[in-house]
Formats: sequence, structure tokens, C-alpha cells
Amino acid sequence: MANDNYKMQAAERALTYVEPGMKLGLGTGSTAAKFVDLLGAKVKSGLDVICVPTSEATAAQARALGIRLTTLDDCPKLDLTIDGADELTRDVKLIKGGGGALLREKIVASASDRMIVIADISKQVAMLGAFPLPIEVVRFGVRATKDLIEELAASAGCIGEIKLRLGLDRQPFVTDGGNYIYDCAFGSIEEPDSLDLLLKMVPGVVENGLFLGMAERAIVAGPKGVEELESSDYTGLDDLLDDLPED
Repeated sequence: MANDNYKMQAAERALTYVEPGMKLGLGTGSTAAKFVDLLGAKVKSGLDVICVPTSEATAAQARALGIRLTTLDDCPKLDLTIDGADELTRDVKLIKGGGGALLREKIVASASDRMIVIADISKQVAMLGAFPLPIEVVRFGVRATKDLIEELAASAGCIGEIKLRLGLDRQPFVTDGGNYIYDCAFGSIEEPDSLDLLLKMVPGVVENGLFLGMAERAIVAGPKGVEELESSDYTGLDDLLDDLPED
């Protein structure tokens, strides 16, 4: 119950960043759901926002609360995304995807001017990797994809069991995008940036759950109160464009 209270406190702080007229990305998971509930109450009181959900579950929740929804096709640039995390470090490196929405979460975050992560203190770690890293893969050739993930991850010092995620029916879990997920129990990821680059080299990998330099800040609530952590390597879209070589 304490963690539920902390999740609510983090969500309440995140709500202070929302302004009328904003275009928002809505995350997926138990902490993000707290934020959506609070946002729904504000909308009912007259707050005017329009939102892009990162999963069908979040879309259903938001719709039931009367939150106005759109898509990235109709609204390709967002002001702010609020989402949770499965793990985060003090410099706001993240593992996400425990809820199976990591691809859409990363697309929505990348379309946003800013991303703020909300979490209870249990999600904060000194090093990423205790939570199994989700990797979304296409269904074709999943065994070959797994073998290549295992080989490249080992070259980055990441060794551990790689399991295909199963649903409640014990069949392979299928994401909203129609893909499968491998959960990688590496235990620790000493060089997340290197692992991220290596995983992007695997043709069958759609996306991985490492969110590096994507969140501007994290709001973490615990027994000592609410703390805001700022990213040491946040790179917004404008910064990325500035770094591109000139002709």
C-alpha cells in the first residue's frame, strides 16, 4: 500500500507540469495509470488537453474518463509525455516495457518535446539490469533473433537467461504492434549505451526497453518525500538536430 501512495504522490507532482492546451503522451503501467486518473479528474473540471496513449489499455482508461484522444498521425508533435519506469537510475537512465508497450512508449516519447518519468522509490536502482530487459522482436525467425541477441549482449558483458514472454494463456505474449517480447535477465547492465547500440544491429529486434537520454527528469516518491532527478544526458529533438553535420 505504501508504494501505491508513493505512486500517487509522484503522479500528483507530474500533474503540476501540465498546462491548458497541451498535447500529452500518456504512458502505460500502474504508475502511469495513477496519472491518467488524476488527469481525468482535471479534465472533468475543465482542463483542455488532448492526448496520445501508448497502449490500448491506456486508451481505454483515458476514454472512460472523458479525456480527449488523438493519434500521432493527426498530431505528430507533442508537448509532454508522462510515463512510468520499471527501473531508473539517479541520472535518469531507464528500463521500460514490463507492461509490453515499450515500442509505442518510445515512439510517443520521441515525438514529445519533453518526457517526465514518475515512479515510487522501489524503482530506483544504482545500476540497471535487475529488472529483466524487454526486447520486442518480430515473429519471423524468433529463435535466430534470440541467438543473435544472446551473442551480442555477451559481447557487452550481459549474460543471463533470455525468455520469450508468455501471456496468461501460456501462449506467447503479443504486443499491440503484433510482435513478441524476449525478457533478458542480465542481472546488471554496466554499459547500457553499448548494449543499446548492439541490440539495434539485430534485424529481428524492433526495439528494446533501454530508454537512455530520453527523459528530461524523473519524479520519485518515497518515505522521505518527493524528489525530482534531472537527466545528465537528456537529448531533446532540438539538441539532436543541432548535432547533425552541416552540408
